[in-house]
Amino acid sequence: MWRANGDEVFGVSRRPAPPSRGATPSRTATVSRIANPADCRRGSTRWRQLATALALSLGFAPVGLPWAATTAAGLSCVALSSVFSNAAPGAEVDDLAKRSTWSAPAVAQVKLELEGWLATRGLDDATRGKIVALWPEAEMLEGPELLDRVVETSAIADPAIRAWLDAVQKNPTADAVLKSPLLADDAGPGIVRHNLRLLLGRQLTHASLYDEALETLQGIEPNQVVDPASLLFYQSVGHHRLLQKDKCLPVLARLMENEQAIPRRYLTLARLMDADLRPLKPDSLDEIARLMDDIHRRLDLGRAGTKVRKEEDDVIAKLDKMIEDLEKQQQQQQQQSSGQGGGSSPSSPRADSGGGGMKGAGNVDPKNIGKSSGWGDLPAKDRQEVLQQISKDLPAHYRETIEEYFRKLARDGVKK
Repeated sequence: MWRANGDEVFGVSRRPAPPSRGATPSRTATVSRIANPADCRRGSTRWRQLATALALSLGFAPVGLPWAATTAAGLSCVALSSVFSNAAPGAEVDDLAKRSTWSAPAVAQVKLELEGWLATRGLDDATRGKIVALWPEAEMLEGPELLDRVVETSAIADPAIRAWLDAVQKNPTADAVLKSPLLADDAGPGIVRHNLRLLLGRQLTHASLYDEALETLQGIEPNQVVDPASLLFYQSVGHHRLLQKDKCLPVLARLMENEQAIPRRYLTLARLMDADLRPLKPDSLDEIARLMDDIHRRLDLGRAGTKVRKEEDDVIAKLDKMIEDLEKQQQQQQQQSSGQGGGSSPSSPRADSGGGGMKGAGNVDPKNIGKSSGWGDLPAKDRQEVLQQISKDLPAHYRETIEEYFRKLARDGVKK
C-alpha cells in the first residue's frame, strides 16, 4: 500500500528495478522451471512427460530425474520436437516479426522509478501526503493521464518545475521554457526530464508550433517516457504538417505496431495521416497547396523570417515549373493534332499539270446569292457555341480577340 512512511513516499520497499519493458524471462529459467517435476505435482502425468521431453529437446536436464529415465525420455523427445515444429511452421518467426518494438509501462514500474527520485528530494510530511493523495491505489492510469500524473507529482516535489509549468501555459515558446535547465540532458533523472519534454511537445503541437515541437521531442525514445504512444503520435503530427513524408511514414508505422496500447483517436488519426501523405508527390499541385497553407499558418503566428521567405520562393518556383510543363504539353498536343490532320507528306513533288485538250472561254455563270447584308450573322445561342468551340483550348484573353474578329466580319458585311 502506498503511504507516506519515512523516506518511502509511496511505502514501496526499494528493490532492484523490474525487467525492462518488453523483456521476457530467459529460456533457461523458463524451461528448467517447467521441466522440474516438483513444479508439476499438481498436474497430470501426461503433462510432466511432455514438459520433460520438451526440456530435453532443448538441451536441458530436468531436476531430480534418474539418468536412465532421462536417457529414455531423450530418445523420444526427437519425435515430440518434430511434432512441435510441424504443427505450426514459422509460427515463432511470425510472432517475433509482429511483436511491437515498444510497450507502455506498468503503473507499478512508474511508481518505483518516481520513488527513487522522490527519496532524494527530502520532502516533508505535508508534501508526501499530497503526492500520495495523487495516486489512489485502485485507480488505473494509462497514456496521457499517466503522463499528467507524473508531471504533477514532479511539480509538487520541485517548485522549479511548478514555475516552469506555469510558464508553459502562458507562452510555450518563451526562452525560459524552451531553454530551461530542467530539459537539459544532465538535468535530473529521465523519469522527470523526458516526460517534461513530452508534455512541452504536446503543448507546442496543440498551438500549431510544429517546428518547435519536433525539436523538443527529438532524440526521445518510447521506452524513456511513461506515454510512448503520445510521443510517437505527436512526432508524426509534426512531420505530417511540415510535409516530411520520409520521416512521418516510419513513425506512423511504429505507432500502429501496437494498436491495442494506443487510444482510439490516435489510431484513427494515424491511419488518416498515412492515407493522406502516402500518395503525395513532389512538385504536385497538392504539395504546392499544402506549402501555401503552411506559409499562411506561419504568417498567422507572426513568423515572417527566412523560413517563410524560402517557402514562398519554393512555391513560386514550383508554380513556374508547372506552368512551363503545361505549356510544353499543350504544344506537343497541338503538333500531334496538326500532323495527324495534314496527312502524310508525299515522297516526291507532284509534276506540274498541263492544260486540258478542250478549249473554251472559261466563263462561269455567277450564282445569285441575294443582296441582303446579313452575312456572318448567327443567332446568339449558335454564335456563343461557336466561340466556345473555337477558344476552348486557348488562353482566356484570346477569346476577346476572336469575338472582335467576328464582330468586324459582321460590320464589313453591313457596309457592303
